[in-house]
Parts: sequence; C-alpha cells; structure tokens
Amino acid sequence: MPKSIPSLVERFTSGDESAFAELVTRFQKKIYYLAFQMLGNHLDADEVVQETFVRVYRRRQELRNVSNFTAFLIRIATNYAIDLLRRHKGHSPITDDQSSLPGEIQIELSQRVRTPSDQFEDKVLMLEIRRALEMLPPRQKITAVLHDVEGYSKAEIAEILDCPEATVRSNLHIARTKLKKVLKKRLAKRK
Repeated sequence: MPKSIPSLVERFTSGDESAFAELVTRFQKKIYYLAFQMLGNHLDADEVVQETFVRVYRRRQELRNVSNFTAFLIRIATNYAIDLLRRHKGHSPITDDQSSLPGEIQIELSQRVRTPSDQFEDKVLMLEIRRALEMLPPRQKITAVLHDVEGYSKAEIAEILDCPEATVRSNLHIARTKLKKVLKKRLAKRK
C-alpha cells in the first residue's frame, strides 16, 4: 500500500532517510519535466531536480509547518529554474534533439508512436513553442508552463509561486497573448 505524502513528510522530518528517498522517487520525474519545459535542456533540468531535493533536505525542519508539500517542492524547483533562466539571460539553448534526453525519458516518449509527417509537424511546432516561450519573462513563462503544460489550476499556481491568484491570471493572459502573437507570425512564415 503506497504511503501518503503527509506521512512520508512526517517520517522524513523525524529523521527517516528512507522516507526522503521515497519522496525523491515520487517527485523527481515531475520536477524534471517541469524544469525541462522551463529550461529546454536536460542538463539544466537535471540540475534543477538535484538542487530542489538538496534544498528540501536542508530545510526539512521547515516541512513541519508546510501544509502542501507538493506546492512547497514545486515552488523551490520553479524558483531555482527562474534563477537559472536569469543567469542564462533568457538565452538557454533550445533542444529539439530528443536523443540528448535521458534514456528513461526517451523510452516514455517512444511509446507514443506517430507517423513520420506527424512527428515532423509536432517537432516543428514544439520548436516554435519553445522559441516563443524563451521570449517571455521568467514569471510569465513559468505561469504558462505550470498551467498549460503541467495542468495546474490558477489557485495551485498562486500557492506555488506565493502570489495572488489575480497575478497568476494576469501573467497567464499576458503570456498567452504574447505567445499567440509570436506563434502566429512564425507559423505563417512557414506556410
């Protein structure tokens, strides 16, 4: 029977290292996918995963007062990803070569078999979306990724980013407007 997240967090804060290992196992893919969507390359995504769990481990005593571990964890990951974006000055490399992804991710992606023309169209579209996302400021980018890619609600994003829900709605609206404008121009050029 799988253990609940709150019970794992409680065990971890009490010193149970195996509970921490289980939390890492449960959340590392989610953090990796989020970071990869934000940063566009697997090295930075791996760094975000590693640094997120290092920070959680160091701050384990604070977890006693955390009501939503998932939001706490994703807040740490997104803040670190934003720091990396700023460090790269918005020019992180865009990866459209999925062979550079870790083997586990490649296996999951390969299970979605598509026709060659579908694959080409998807690849072109994803590259254009990534390029358009790179043009957004970090907060707008993370808001769009969390909502439109990861499927979080506006309320959940507000908790993750520690900001009012109105700010999330505003950032999401601005991000979508900018993305629509950029993608419309770029995709029109391709036709």
